[in-house]
Amino acid sequence: MIAGQTLATWTQRYPLLEALIALRETTWFTPTRAPLAEGLGDLALTAADVADASARLERFAAYFRSAFPETQATGGILESPIQPLPALQAVLARRYGQALPGALWIKQDSRLPISGSVKARGGIYEVLKHAERLALDAGLLRQDQDYSALDSPAARAFFGQYRIAVGSTGNLGLSIGLMGARLGFQVTVHMSADARQWKKDKLRAHGVSVMEYASDYSLAVAQGRQQASADPACHFVDDENSTDLFLGYAVAAERLSQQLAEAGVRVDTEHPLFVYLPCGVGGGPGGVAFGLKLAFGDAVHCIFAEPTHSPCMLLGVHTGLHDAVSVQDFGIDNLTAADGLAVGRASGFVGRAMQRLVEGYYTVSDDELHALVWLMAQHQRLHLEPSAVAGVPGIARVRAHREQYLQRSGMDAQAYERATHLVWATGGSMVPQAEMQAYLDQGARVLQGS
Repeated sequence: MIAGQTLATWTQRYPLLEALIALRETTWFTPTRAPLAEGLGDLALTAADVADASARLERFAAYFRSAFPETQATGGILESPIQPLPALQAVLARRYGQALPGALWIKQDSRLPISGSVKARGGIYEVLKHAERLALDAGLLRQDQDYSALDSPAARAFFGQYRIAVGSTGNLGLSIGLMGARLGFQVTVHMSADARQWKKDKLRAHGVSVMEYASDYSLAVAQGRQQASADPACHFVDDENSTDLFLGYAVAAERLSQQLAEAGVRVDTEHPLFVYLPCGVGGGPGGVAFGLKLAFGDAVHCIFAEPTHSPCMLLGVHTGLHDAVSVQDFGIDNLTAADGLAVGRASGFVGRAMQRLVEGYYTVSDDELHALVWLMAQHQRLHLEPSAVAGVPGIARVRAHREQYLQRSGMDAQAYERATHLVWATGGSMVPQAEMQAYLDQGARVLQGS
């Protein structure tokens, strides 16, 4: 029984489940999509909350310039570049056998400083907010002060009295571990079986305690939460429910808006923007999508991408069960090469908050992810991990279901032809060379066999 019903009852009520259970690549557009003003009613957060998060990151810019010299070129602001992908767009049109109108771009969060993934946004922001609160309360810092004062032996000794814990499949733990350790915190990362060894090794090299579990992400999070609950000096970063993580991700949108404007890319209802976001538990893509909706309104269309073996958000939103169900409940194994997306149970907070603001969801097979890693490297010279290319097929998925999408969204056909399509690349720059080569070799084998 699943949530009180038999599997047969669930598949009869939701026929799409049969494709998910069979691990077939699946695309689903949300029938309950609402205009921005209406959809925002599902969230307790506002544009003022995002502005507050952005201001906090600005205050920490001086700290970053001091503690992480690689951020000096961007004034201590952690940001990633965008670039068009014309060569890959042509390759994808041939691969998927259809014309792909519009322009394909990439947002390279794979190149974010410190931890090299989108998790550098939410994870680092939550650590900074916690550190700021502790320092202000202790009189170690004033809000109008130069925050580079926190890059000192005295500050590190102060933060060393406190602990931070997090459960992670890899990248969130990496961002929180590296940031927390640099500030001086004692950090423990509870890592699921999916986490790559190099990420564990990097954390340990920076003095972070890594707890390993043979089970999946949900158990790692539960263990981290349990540890923190028994320790008043321990702050638990809750990837499933944290509004601070969510807001840290949301700040990305205002910066993307500026980048697109500087690149001469127009975004309005006549020139829509499609953004394809890899999705694990949902905090990262949910927060980014929230920010995008605030920045671009109904001109932006956000679509989440998941592995065929870990379609937790699609499953939760489609059935309305959210975090009351896991992919394993339906016999899906949650075993995927896209380790950053290997999550069996979605965030109920994100699923409910964004269910009327996210336009759609699709799943991608591991073989296709490996092939796309190779194609991205070959044709654009960009090296990404499998999780990070999940957004690449999005432009083709929308094109394959064009009439259905236009009908559901109310988009004008000519506007669709003028659209900009943005792949949000979530990680890859810190992958060791040997591991990246293994991804590329696997992609080459997939392409040779297809």
